Amino acid sequence: MATTAEPLEQIKERIDLIPLDEAREEIESGDVELIDVREPHEWDEAHLEPATHVPQGELLERIDELVPDRSERVLLYCRTDNRSSRAADALQGLGYDNVGVIRGGIVGWQEAGLPVVEPEGLTAQQRMRYSRHTLLPEVGVDGQVKLLNSKVLLIGAGGLGAPSAFYLAAAGVGTLGIVDDDVVDETNLQRQVIHTTERVGMPKTQSAKLSIEALNPDVDVVEHRARLDTDNILEIIEGYDVLVDGADNFPTRYLLNDASVRLRKPVVSASILGFDGQISTFVPYEGPCYRCLYPVPPPPELAPSCGAAGVLGVMAGVMGLLQANEAVKLVAGIGEPLIGRLLLYDSLGTRFTELKVKRDPDCPICGDAVPEIPESEMGRFPDYEAFCAGTPVAH
Repeated sequence: MATTAEPLEQIKERIDLIPLDEAREEIESGDVELIDVREPHEWDEAHLEPATHVPQGELLERIDELVPDRSERVLLYCRTDNRSSRAADALQGLGYDNVGVIRGGIVGWQEAGLPVVEPEGLTAQQRMRYSRHTLLPEVGVDGQVKLLNSKVLLIGAGGLGAPSAFYLAAAGVGTLGIVDDDVVDETNLQRQVIHTTERVGMPKTQSAKLSIEALNPDVDVVEHRARLDTDNILEIIEGYDVLVDGADNFPTRYLLNDASVRLRKPVVSASILGFDGQISTFVPYEGPCYRCLYPVPPPPELAPSCGAAGVLGVMAGVMGLLQANEAVKLVAGIGEPLIGRLLLYDSLGTRFTELKVKRDPDCPICGDAVPEIPESEMGRFPDYEAFCAGTPVAH
């Protein structure tokens, strides 16, 4: 029997590596115990029809139950033929003298066009495109299908929305809505990586759509070439699962917060200025809302615009990708989102600081005493410009 340190080349010299055509004949004859020794998430992605799934780490414990007759023909396979070769060698060490391994594993089997059992919901091209996702047990096929069926809305196609959009599209988010009424400007190109020099003057939603469609044709890009306001916000956000806030002003942020709480939509909110960024995830009634964190907007001198104070371009990438990461976790139902946590990033020191944020029971939007809003009043909002006095947000 091999040790874990023994080179695979030596192990493969003493086991029976079966060519694909011969392996197929054996399987179709029905006179073989076919065993898949991969991990559960790999089995879920694709497997051979008559196989029994026994992960490599469990094989030696279960083999007596599965194959009590040690002279019976056993055929193993894994992704290629490495793990199955070690498993076969271990079985031979236990006295199983009729063990074979499918040469090339399931990868070779699929490349030869031979049939496999595949999960519903993913095409062959999608299984290839998202294979690095589906290999992750936390994501798997089910998680990828959730992403493909999800709808995420980006508020802004600027410094934060640009990197978020790229990675959400690459992740396979099925529908990406983009809200922005601005056009591409030369000053955007230092950080808004979804746009190009040739598109200066083009609407940002159109430019973003071109880049996303070139990256991933699976994604349906919905342009909302407008600015969010009290008249359109409920209609725009209603059809989306997660909202990614890259707004460039405080009135829009407060409006988004109040509308998202009413419709119970999670919001991933981030901001950047200079060398600093911050991000949090607001899930209505599971944690604080934006108003719990910022009951009133800061004065203008504490929150100058990027046009006035400047911003490190890569900061937009860092914070935008963190937003995309949060959105993926929310959609796929994995990990621990930043609910009740404010993450601060200092790029000059390369330091993250996490602060706890509690829901305010007296919050005027999500507090315990706030009454249910009647349907007839759902679309009514206060004057956010007056509330914020037109103060620009750091972005």
